[in-house]
Amino acid sequence: MKPSEKLIQKIRSEQSEPAPRWHFALKNKLLWAAFGLAVVLGALAFSVILFAIQQTDFNIISHLSHSGLELFLGLLPFFWIILLVIFLLIAMYSIQYSRRGYKFTLARLVGYSAALSILLGTLFFIGGGGQRLEQAFALNVGIYESIQEKKVKLWSMPAEGYLSGEIVETGLESFQLKDFQGKVWKVQYQKAFIPPVVLLERGEKVKLIGQMEGEEAFIASEVRPWGGAGSRMRKKKK
Repeated sequence: MKPSEKLIQKIRSEQSEPAPRWHFALKNKLLWAAFGLAVVLGALAFSVILFAIQQTDFNIISHLSHSGLELFLGLLPFFWIILLVIFLLIAMYSIQYSRRGYKFTLARLVGYSAALSILLGTLFFIGGGGQRLEQAFALNVGIYESIQEKKVKLWSMPAEGYLSGEIVETGLESFQLKDFQGKVWKVQYQKAFIPPVVLLERGEKVKLIGQMEGEEAFIASEVRPWGGAGSRMRKKKK
């Protein structure tokens, strides 16, 4: 008996019936809906990654010690990077098993999924969505360590030359800074580089590069705004 005849006989004996057309149409729509949802969620994850990059000063890595390097690596948003990869894989799977998915190569699947997530994620980040999403996540998920918390760790190493906090008193050659642990420092800044956006006003949050002098004194060689590039632009507009 030929294989085709065996197959026909098996179908007749099991009384198998072809699946209705609406079944395939519904499956195809669900796959494309999953693709769209995965792309949007991937875009949200990418916008948070951009926010983390904006808030992290990658140019100071060369100044960090070995232990500091480990801390710096801990600042990377691995949680959101993993989410982005997962959503990209879901998007690729959804396209591949859709009605016309056989037409796409693996490279095209990766390219289309990643390009859409990156484009939408960038637009979402520009609109401030990445920051709002990350902050909302930090408030509602207790075990999650926010980007700001990680940033405070990096800029709370006065012995390594990094200090941050809020200005509480100002003077001609120095100001008092209350760090994020509540300790007050006397900061000398007369020789420090200070960009125009930093006003050195009471209540302003800044981050400092310099050296520690005693238990409560710090000599700053550079004073930077606490926020990233986006916050600096918003401050200029005001």
